[in-house]
Amino acid sequence: MMRFLAAFSSVMIWVALAVAPAAAADKVVLMLNWYVYGEHAPFYYGKAKGIYAAENIDLEIQEGRGSAATTQAVAAKTADFGYVDVPTMMRAAVKGAPVVATGVLLQTSPMSAMGFVDKNIRKPDDIKGKTVAITPADSMTQIWPLFLKKTGLKEGDFTTVAGDGQTKLNAVINGQADLLLGYVMDQSMKIKDATGKDVYPIKFADYGINMVSSGMVANSDYVKANADLVKRFMSATTKAVEAAEKDPKAAAQSILGRQDRHAHARVRADGSAVSHAGNQRQAAVPGDRPEHDRHGQSDGRVWRPRSQGQG
Repeated sequence: MMRFLAAFSSVMIWVALAVAPAAAADKVVLMLNWYVYGEHAPFYYGKAKGIYAAENIDLEIQEGRGSAATTQAVAAKTADFGYVDVPTMMRAAVKGAPVVATGVLLQTSPMSAMGFVDKNIRKPDDIKGKTVAITPADSMTQIWPLFLKKTGLKEGDFTTVAGDGQTKLNAVINGQADLLLGYVMDQSMKIKDATGKDVYPIKFADYGINMVSSGMVANSDYVKANADLVKRFMSATTKAVEAAEKDPKAAAQSILGRQDRHAHARVRADGSAVSHAGNQRQAAVPGDRPEHDRHGQSDGRVWRPRSQGQG
């Protein structure tokens, strides 16, 4: 009888384990730096392909309204992770915001002042006397003063007009502004798509603004309390970026077909914006990614993590 009870108990334990529901996936909210554009494709692609789900993560992606605003949301814990311009996050951290970078994606800054080629604005000195369109609270306006200092320009050398992202684009397209501050793989493509005219970018990186660009940030307390989740999220994101780079067209379609798509989304179906972002990612350290590079512990080709002391 005792043998029977022992055997019966073992069977019941096995059955209980077999039918027990799997642990609920960890809910993670990722807030982007801006309205959706090609650079964001890896996150949507990773979600669509089940890459985040494989790490037991239920990912929700929210659009942002500028890196500074997204950094504030992460600091306030209204978003778990933010995809932002890392130097913008660092400026906030210096002022006391409890935020750290968990990894950097773009190693070369795509920030630039851009206008139509026929305007013949090709160097900083050409900006004098022109009208520049900006969006307050976005990453470019945070770094713009440094660009001015590096190039010897002063605020009084040009006129500034401000508006949201679409207003800024319209200002250049309609001739109300000569240039705008934007990313070479985002606004320049949108302007050309809308007008058919070529755009020339004056890249910040060409004038001594040698900073890393977009990456993941999180609240420092959140990172300490959720070390395993942060590791799994960064692992999934690294895999998503690699997968999107291998199939940019499918990655672009993951944005075009997302459930929350609306008028702000501007992505080329051929995946060119995704490929351009991939080029920015590889610019600093070309070559194949090493096999040992996992879980966000990158050599810089995909994700270059920052310690909490560096945040």
